[in-house]
Formats: sequence, C-alpha cells, structure tokens
Amino acid sequence: MLQPLREVFKAEEFPDLLVGLDRADDAAVYRLNSEQAIVSTTDFFPPVVDDPYDFGAIAAANAMSDIYAMGGEVLFAINLVAFPANLDRDILRQILLGGAEKVAEAGAVVAGGHSIDDKEPKYGLAVTGIIDPRQVKRKGSIHPGDAVLLTKALGTGVITTALKQNIAHESDVAAAVESMKQLNRQAAQAALAVEANGMTDVTGFGLLGHAQEMAIQAGVDIHFHLSWLPWLPGTHKYGRSGAFPGGMARNREYFAPCAVFDEGIALVDQDLLWTPETSGGLLVVLPKQSVEAYLTKCPQAVTVGFVDDGQGRVHIHS
Repeated sequence: MLQPLREVFKAEEFPDLLVGLDRADDAAVYRLNSEQAIVSTTDFFPPVVDDPYDFGAIAAANAMSDIYAMGGEVLFAINLVAFPANLDRDILRQILLGGAEKVAEAGAVVAGGHSIDDKEPKYGLAVTGIIDPRQVKRKGSIHPGDAVLLTKALGTGVITTALKQNIAHESDVAAAVESMKQLNRQAAQAALAVEANGMTDVTGFGLLGHAQEMAIQAGVDIHFHLSWLPWLPGTHKYGRSGAFPGGMARNREYFAPCAVFDEGIALVDQDLLWTPETSGGLLVVLPKQSVEAYLTKCPQAVTVGFVDDGQGRVHIHS
C-alpha cells in the first residue's frame, strides 16, 4: 500500500509526518507542535457475529485499537457504513449504537460519517487521536533483552469462523465477543506509564505476522513459547475441525519464510498462530525489569516471549 504513495510523496518533504510514508506501522502520526501530534487510522469489515449491536461494538473497538497501539488517545471517529437498501433499518441502528457506545467508552465521540448502498453490510470507523510525539510507540523500537507480553487471549478468528459454520458453542462465542469488545486503552496507558519500547495490535496478520513486522523493522528476532500463549476456550477444538478463515493461508504463505518452528509443533498449532484475529490484544515489548510494574497496571497481560539479537525472524518454541 505504501509503495504507490512513495512514488508521489517523498517522506523528506513532509518532516512533520512522523509515521506514514517511510515504513508500515499501525497508524499515521502527524506532528502539530513539540508536544502534540495527530494519530489517524481507519478500519471496517463485514459482520463477524450475528448480533448487530455486538458487531458494531467489535468493529469500533477494532478500529480504535491502532490508535492505542501507537500510544495515543482517541479524540473522535467518523462512521463508515455499507448497508443493503432492502435490509431492516433497525439492524443498522443497532450496529451504529454499538459503535457509538464503544467510542463513548473510549472517552471520545462519533462526529459524523458516510454510508453507501452495498449488497453486504460493512461497518467501521475513521479514527482521529492525539499523542505526545515524544511517546510514539513504533513497531521497530524494540531491543534484544526485552520481554514480550500479550494483553488478550488468541482465537477470535477461528471461533468466528466456527460460528459461520454453525459448529461454535454458545459459551465459546460469548467469550470471544467479550474479548473482541474490550478496548486496548488500559493496556496502552499501562505501556506508556512504564515506558514500553514498542507496541502493535494483533489483528489481520495473526500473532506471527504482526510479530514479524516488529522483528523485521527492529532488526531483531522474537521468540515465543507456545505453552505460554493464552487461548480463548474452544480455539483448539475448532482448529482441529478446520474452522480457519481464508486469511490464515495467505498469512502463512507471505510470512512463513521468516518463521522458525521447533520440531514437533503440530500443524494445527502453527496454523492457529497464522490465523487473523479480530480486535485482538496488544503485543507490548518492554524491558524485563518493567514487566512486574506493567502487570500491576494491566493484570490481564501474559508474558509470551522475548527479544534477542537476529535478523527479523520469529521463533516458536514448544
């Protein structure tokens, strides 16, 4: 996506665009002055659950997550809506209500939006946030010796696919919905408080894809311990049933050259790590001595690995 932009816009011609044209990150950052910068991002997708209110809340939480991954706070959002003309308008009302209440939970406001007629419903947000330019958390600002923490359990991509296949248990779906609706705001605020080195959110590229982006940009290797990773209930059961979204295979094909699995790690476990997540948690990378302080402020986080010298690979240990 960045390459066509680079052909028209040269990064050196926009020195106040701190994040955006040089290398991929979670959101664009534009400096206003020495103490304030604007953070901007957007995301939208078709329904991942049946309940329209929950879908709206999940899509909103997911769209705002990139602001938090950069270390920012959300100011306002603009609705992005695609909706069939022949579908009950109350469904749309519930989607927008779910999104609006989730934005309000973030301490922000929905300030408007745009809609089009489409065969399949889609919803998301264009989000504007604010950040201190001295505290921007880049993917590539991590160092050997750092610890890697994850703030939400994995498995939403498999569980929502199982839901579409009518094989998901109600309680498993409920747990996944609650996880997807949870904002990453507290996790990001805690990371700023302990001066974490870098963050990214785990979404469409899966755990390994997003970790590889960090490793490649920093010129390091990231090591995960499979037994340390948290999983939502039912994830492995649905994985063994083959309930993988199409994005899993695409992620595996694109990122596999940079992944190193220990011998004996089952194929289903490998595929789960390639699977896209919806509104996943943050990967928070920070000095080892800051882990205890971070867990005090964000107790749901789990230490899942560490950073070492390397050349942009991700290692998965059994």
